[in-house]
Amino acid sequence: MAQPFPCSPYQCEQGLFYFPRMLGKIRLRQRGELAPDYQANLGKGFDQSCCEFFHVGYADVVAQVEAGLSDAEVFAWCCRQGRQPDAHEIHVWNEYMRKRGWNDEFAERLKSRLEGLGMAGRADVLTMFDLLEVDEGRPPRGAGAVS
Repeated sequence: MAQPFPCSPYQCEQGLFYFPRMLGKIRLRQRGELAPDYQANLGKGFDQSCCEFFHVGYADVVAQVEAGLSDAEVFAWCCRQGRQPDAHEIHVWNEYMRKRGWNDEFAERLKSRLEGLGMAGRADVLTMFDLLEVDEGRPPRGAGAVS
């Protein structure tokens, strides 16, 4: 039986992209179901960026998830312990995150990862979010997709 993938990076909590994915990876690891390829980067990369957005530590978020809090409850905890982003900040975060890899410092990494996965030259995979979608069996949305 194949190990389950985390949810799409486009899935939202309180309108914020990626947050449910980060929490889902923590839960999958907790149950022993997170694929080894994902484990080395827990708390790094986009997970780290998400925690920095809230001004909270990743280990503290893990503790909340492991205590059984829902996504909404962990989001509220992050807002209380760190900061409460407003609608504009959430919009900026979403636009920034969904375009990572598209004409920025992640572009070479995206290209390298595509090559490593045997997907070099795919014109429909423009961002790191697209790469996650395609690698996990979902269609890419493209940097031009409406959020």
